[in-house]
Amino acid sequence: MREPLLSVRGLTKHFTSSGFSHGPVVRALDDISFEVPRGKVVGLVGESGSGKTTIGRSVLRLIEPTAGQIVFDGVDLTKLSASEMRRQRRRLQYIFQDPFGSLSPRMTIGQILMEGLDIQRIGSRAERGARAKKALQEVDLPADAFVRYPHEFSGGQRQRIGIARALVLEPELIVADEPVSALDVSIQAQIVNLLRSLQSRLGLTMLFISHDLAVVEYICDTVIVLYLGRIMEIAPSEVLYSDPRHPYTRALLSAIPSPEIGKASARQILKGDIPSPANPPSGCVFRTRCPHAIDQCAKTVPPLEEVAPGHVKACIRHDISG
Repeated sequence: MREPLLSVRGLTKHFTSSGFSHGPVVRALDDISFEVPRGKVVGLVGESGSGKTTIGRSVLRLIEPTAGQIVFDGVDLTKLSASEMRRQRRRLQYIFQDPFGSLSPRMTIGQILMEGLDIQRIGSRAERGARAKKALQEVDLPADAFVRYPHEFSGGQRQRIGIARALVLEPELIVADEPVSALDVSIQAQIVNLLRSLQSRLGLTMLFISHDLAVVEYICDTVIVLYLGRIMEIAPSEVLYSDPRHPYTRALLSAIPSPEIGKASARQILKGDIPSPANPPSGCVFRTRCPHAIDQCAKTVPPLEEVAPGHVKACIRHDISG
């Protein structure tokens, strides 16, 4: 079997909330492990504060992990020096949530797209310009966008520019961090369709972060469900949506509106708010909101256990029916 392009093992990230080493510890991620096969799209879903973006930024070492391994194409990125990591960055790119805030207003679109090529010293000036213009074509933007500035474009067009900036280096892995959440619904569909088309045509490998489970179902091959810095469930997309095994996954899926008139699933309302990562519950972190929690849930951190081929969940209850 072919090795996955990305293998994350025991990824942990703890912050000190006060900014000082002696402050309260915020457990943003605890013992996260998953794989991203080559040419596939793996989704990270969960409520705000679940750790999705922290995983994405840790994978590219935009923030430094506290512990764990991030193995990209056989190389553990956590062991690389700053200069070695800089060389790897041409192979790993990030699409940001805010399509305007991530673009410098003082640079033309051509300068923005060529910046990464300049840093990596790829090609001549003319070759860099040609690659940037090709990236604009890939995302269906006009050629004259090359000499214009970010403020001259709509939100959807700016996100296309952000996608082009990621594509221009011809990366092997793209982390897309909530790439459509800041856009109008009609524009969201266009951008998701563009990403799906690019992924299929270019054979991209992608880690797709979103809180929108309908979008994730459409674009992702595998889905990872996160809660308070821990993995609750991993399954192929079609399996997760048809046969979710974790109570948290079921609650999330029950909130997806049905496109069929008169048909709606029974909404499962989770009680209370997501706890603070500075003071997570003992045992299973989901137990304080779980309708099926028992006393043992407060004492045991549930391991990820296989319930079917390629389908794992972290729950000690094996007697919960769908």
